[in-house]
Amino acid sequence: MNDVLVGRGLAKRFGQTVALGGVDIAVRAGEAVAIMGPSGSGKSTLLHCLAGIMKPDAGEVHLLGGRIDAMSERRRSALRRTRFGFVFQFGQLLPELPAEENVALPLMLDGVPRAQAVRRAREWFAPLGLQTMEGRRPGELSGGQAQRVAIARALVSRPAVVFADEPTGALDQRTGHDTMRLLAEATKHNEASLIVVTHDPDVAAWCDRTVEVRDGLIVPSGVRA
Repeated sequence: MNDVLVGRGLAKRFGQTVALGGVDIAVRAGEAVAIMGPSGSGKSTLLHCLAGIMKPDAGEVHLLGGRIDAMSERRRSALRRTRFGFVFQFGQLLPELPAEENVALPLMLDGVPRAQAVRRAREWFAPLGLQTMEGRRPGELSGGQAQRVAIARALVSRPAVVFADEPTGALDQRTGHDTMRLLAEATKHNEASLIVVTHDPDVAAWCDRTVEVRDGLIVPSGVRA
């Protein structure tokens, strides 16, 4: 199997609460995976461990064959800028920056000159239906437009994996449907893997498969907790 991202035996506790109880997961190149489960099931903790945002208490995370959970925070931060992309529920765009600079930000943080970074960022606006919005600030965008800017920002570095945490949770149904379609299509077109945390079956339906998490463990396929 051509696995891009692999988690083995991932465990995480917060005090006496077990967030992850020893999870194994593998994501293939170009695959879209939905992680579903009720609130408190451990799905967001799993995403954070896989993305190098949080270190597991036990277990390993491998990206393209290299172990990342043992890296220093500085190296993991650099990895998140270059090899990972992120789309969050509320976009988390910087309000003082125009859309094109929000998209270019990961490139600039990685040392790409501003003019070059913005030029590369602008290439994403037409494919995502954002023509003429390059200069608008987040407060001048609709919720759906802001999420499309966030998708462009996630993809501008040509990452190996894009992580999306409830990417349509703050949107109405129609806008959420369009946003998820664009996210799934854009990541697939750019040969990136996609990991989506969601509670919405309609969002999960855009993915190649669904992983269900309950009580910090993955529920085996066909088993209902």
